[in-house]
Amino acid sequence: MEIQVKLTDKLNALLATYQIHYQNLRALHWNVKGANFFELHLKYEELYTRTQIIIDDLAERILTLESTPLHKFQDYLTVSAIKENETIFNGNSGIEYILSVQKTLILLEKEILKISDELNDDGTNAMMSDLIREKEKTNWMFTAWLNKK
Repeated sequence: MEIQVKLTDKLNALLATYQIHYQNLRALHWNVKGANFFELHLKYEELYTRTQIIIDDLAERILTLESTPLHKFQDYLTVSAIKENETIFNGNSGIEYILSVQKTLILLEKEILKISDELNDDGTNAMMSDLIREKEKTNWMFTAWLNKK
C-alpha cells in the first residue's frame, strides 16, 4: 500500500474512533449519576466539546491531504478502534472508560506520527504530537482523580 494512502486510511480510522468516542462522551454526560454529578457533567461536556473540534480538524487534515474523510456512521462503526458503550452511570467507570480510550487513541496517533514522519508531513506530525501531549496530561489528571498510582 502506498504510504500516502496508508496515512489517510489511518487518519480515517482515527476520525472514526473519535466519532464513536464523541458519542460515548455524550452518553456519559447525559447519564452520570451520584455524588460527583455536577463535576463530571461539566467535565464530560468539556471533553465532548473538545472532541468535536478534533473531529473537524482531522476531517480537514484528510481533505488537505487530498483524500476524503469518512462521514457515514456505518463506516465509523466498522473502522473505529473502539465500540459503542453500554450506558455508564457511575463516575469512576466513566473516567476509567476515558483513560482506556485515550490510551487507544494515543496508540493510533503514534502510528500516524511514525507514518507522517516518514513522509516529512510536518502538518500531520504536529497535529498528532499536540494530541498525544494533550492526552498524556489529561490521563495524569484522570488517574489522580481516581486516586490510582
